Amino acid sequence: MHRFLTAAIGSLLAGCASVPPPASPAPAPPPPPPPPSIVALYQQPAERALIDGIKLYEEAAFDRSEAALRLALREGLADGRDRAVAFKYLAFITCAFNRPVECEASFAEAFAADPAFRLNDKEIGHPTWGPVYRRIAAAQPQ
Repeated sequence: MHRFLTAAIGSLLAGCASVPPPASPAPAPPPPPPPPSIVALYQQPAERALIDGIKLYEEAAFDRSEAALRLALREGLADGRDRAVAFKYLAFITCAFNRPVECEASFAEAFAADPAFRLNDKEIGHPTWGPVYRRIAAAQPQ
């Protein structure tokens, strides 16, 4: 019987030797690079014009805000999300000043620049541009 157990244990051990070791986990991807500093962004003409346009909008200087936002787009904002924000503020301005065709076009351009573009609940609830936004958003591909 001792020979039988020795042979059985030997067979088991031989079988274990042919089992490959478990695969090591894939290495973690490197962390993304840090975002550029605000100072570095502000030194870029398009990004500076966007920041200025938003600030002017918040100060109710709508004509100057619109000019700055259009400049930002002409200068070539690098990030689609930034282009969407510029178009969002242009939509707000054009809707508020009863320019519905431009308002609709600006919201459509915002979606084209960033398919994930969304207004927040407060913005969607606005009586002037909320309905226009909802109509354009509903027409976007899912």
